[in-house]
Amino acid sequence: MSIQSPITTPADTHVPFVPPLESGDCLSRAEFERRYAARPWLKNAELIDGVVFVGSPVSEPHSTAHSQLIGLLMVYAAHTPGVRSGDNASVRLDTANVLQPDALLRIASGGQSKVDEDKYVNGGPELIAEVALTSASRDLHSKLAVYCRHGVREYIVWRVLDGDLDWFRLVDGKYERQSPDAQGLFRSQTFPGLWLDKPALLRGDMAAVLATLNQGLASPEHAAFATAVSKASSK
Repeated sequence: MSIQSPITTPADTHVPFVPPLESGDCLSRAEFERRYAARPWLKNAELIDGVVFVGSPVSEPHSTAHSQLIGLLMVYAAHTPGVRSGDNASVRLDTANVLQPDALLRIASGGQSKVDEDKYVNGGPELIAEVALTSASRDLHSKLAVYCRHGVREYIVWRVLDGDLDWFRLVDGKYERQSPDAQGLFRSQTFPGLWLDKPALLRGDMAAVLATLNQGLASPEHAAFATAVSKASSK
């Protein structure tokens, strides 16, 4: 049996050098995406007003909260044809902003965002949710400002370490922090029937969270909305 020689790279082969992607780098969107694509082992990196932020390893509290938010939005989307949920999707907003929110909801046809030829979300989705553990300051300041500027209608920030959750709604070009009703419920105005039991979520009672969501999904306003977006998506 012969022994094959190891595979070698021809001396004249030129492999372009791609610089590292590190937090604090000031880059254009094109250069950010070039460096990100060259490092498939990176799972979370964002460009916020031209500045790079590379995500840290994900802790168990962040992972748990993330999965719970995704579950809530996924169930809503499953019962609302024409609405899609997203998990950790890169969202192209402009030449200086490519964000990767923990969760999102978007109207797939006729909404304010689209999927571009590269298969990325382009434009601000109607709703974005972030789990804020180590990133709370950024989520509530620089990212909030970017989402507001790009017309994200509702923005949820779950401040895990504080044991609290903020729900913002875009009103006349500015975010207004919403208050839950007397039962502790948030009710989305952009996505009728998306009801969130804040106390149940914060104590980790997902059975109660989903029970409340099911009540919203059974409401007349959700039925009317689902019919409207379903018709739009079928055109």
